Amino acid sequence: MNKQVIYPGQTIGIIGGGQLGRMMALAAKEAGFRIAVLDPGTDGPCAQVADEVIIADYEDREALQRLAELSDVITYEFENIDYEALKGLAESAYVPQGAELIRITQNRIAEKEALVYGGVEVAPYEVIESEQEIGGKAEALGYPVVLKTATGGYDGKGQVVLYEAADIEKAAGLLADGPCVLEKWMSFEKEVSVIVTRNPSGELSVFPAVENIHSENILHLTIAPARISDADNEKAVNTAKRVAETLDMVGTLAVEMFLTEAGDIYVNELAPRPHNSGHFSIEACETSQFAQHIRAVCNWPLKSTEIIKPAVMVNILGEHLDEVIQNIPLQPNWSIHLYGKDEAKAKRKMGHVTALTNDIEATLLELNETNIWNSKEMIGGKQS
Repeated sequence: MNKQVIYPGQTIGIIGGGQLGRMMALAAKEAGFRIAVLDPGTDGPCAQVADEVIIADYEDREALQRLAELSDVITYEFENIDYEALKGLAESAYVPQGAELIRITQNRIAEKEALVYGGVEVAPYEVIESEQEIGGKAEALGYPVVLKTATGGYDGKGQVVLYEAADIEKAAGLLADGPCVLEKWMSFEKEVSVIVTRNPSGELSVFPAVENIHSENILHLTIAPARISDADNEKAVNTAKRVAETLDMVGTLAVEMFLTEAGDIYVNELAPRPHNSGHFSIEACETSQFAQHIRAVCNWPLKSTEIIKPAVMVNILGEHLDEVIQNIPLQPNWSIHLYGKDEAKAKRKMGHVTALTNDIEATLLELNETNIWNSKEMIGGKQS
């Protein structure tokens, strides 16, 4: 593996111009790097802070080659990149993360096969290739089950919960885009995630496990560190390390897991990039997930990821934005991050708030009392 070091003044190319690319770029510019971004949008979050902008589709081979010419190293901010295009780019440019991790993580079937091969526990599942297979395999797994598209799903899109055989018809449309995964619905105590970073020299760092609460399949808030025992935290961290080693990954990987009441851990999904549940690290950790990612792809030594102070991170969706802005004079303890998106649509991630705290429960209550994030979104609540 190429183990070259990228130095300040050189250019980091980023495929994807959303908020993750923006926060990567801001961390990189603090260290003196230049930024080139490839994105279809004309004024996306990352483009607003980049030095060079290429406006093109992600699979545009000529545009990718232009990015290669501008950049000394290339990374990406999301996983829905054309695998063949990225593989071709890696043959002519320095892409330390390679393309194989993208191939695995953008397909749930390949992802689960890799996890099982690595000895990692996942929810019981079956591969579904036709509607006729759903009924028998759902019975074998035991209702309820979740049918998920193998590719393209995020924030709850591309999946349907089946509580009984009568629900099969409403889910069958997912098969129009190809094979799906049918998973046993797991009853869990908490959903946790661990972010792992690794550089080309093989140095590995792990952020502590955090607790995630979702609303309508979108991450609502993250509590750092997770309200779990030391033993469960160690189990989650060790699981994430095993996944990273199995995949021989470089860069950043978020490992999302279910923690059951019995203390068992099942890996749910992987994201080969900085992750929404790691945003708290900007204020709360010695090194943010974005700074650590930049250090990794540039093959710098990785820094400590220790939490300096507990934190709650809550997402700002389009419907929250105006009220959050109105609350700025009233909230001296909030760190507000807005992503520069042009239109505040409902359910669209516009930014996030991080509150450092000595009392997680009190901070959750304070957030709830603003009435920006209403009670049905379960501030501090428990999901099942």
